[in-house]
Amino acid sequence: MKILVLHGPNLNMLGRREPEIYGHTTLAQINEALQHAAQAAGVQLLILQSNHEGALIDFLQAEGWDAAGIIINPGALTHYGLALRDALASLSAPIVEIHLSNVYQREAFRHTSVVAPVAAGQIAGLGWHGYLLALQWLIQRTNML
Repeated sequence: MKILVLHGPNLNMLGRREPEIYGHTTLAQINEALQHAAQAAGVQLLILQSNHEGALIDFLQAEGWDAAGIIINPGALTHYGLALRDALASLSAPIVEIHLSNVYQREAFRHTSVVAPVAAGQIAGLGWHGYLLALQWLIQRTNML
């Protein structure tokens, strides 16, 4: 089973960027925790972080056709990344949208997601643990099919 994990713009700065909002956990630490959980479940993870929408789309087009699931934190692309949204919509794998902070407690522009309508679900406000919950859900969902 292959699951894709995509991290959008600025997530490479986790641990340094606004730690009062996003915490002190780095992207490398999140990826390590995900890899550990995936290995324990016998799941292959392919992970990409990019500050460029096109790179995320290229990754989805190359790897998404046979993925069992997709975990994505689109970052700011959440609100305007229509090309990314369309790339996600073209795939049959279930998608879980992740946000470290509770976007609904923040600025109004963060309340709208162009990704949410094509996602099976959204996890917001649970910090980096949201990624692990998304992975757990995708594994359980796939094993139940």
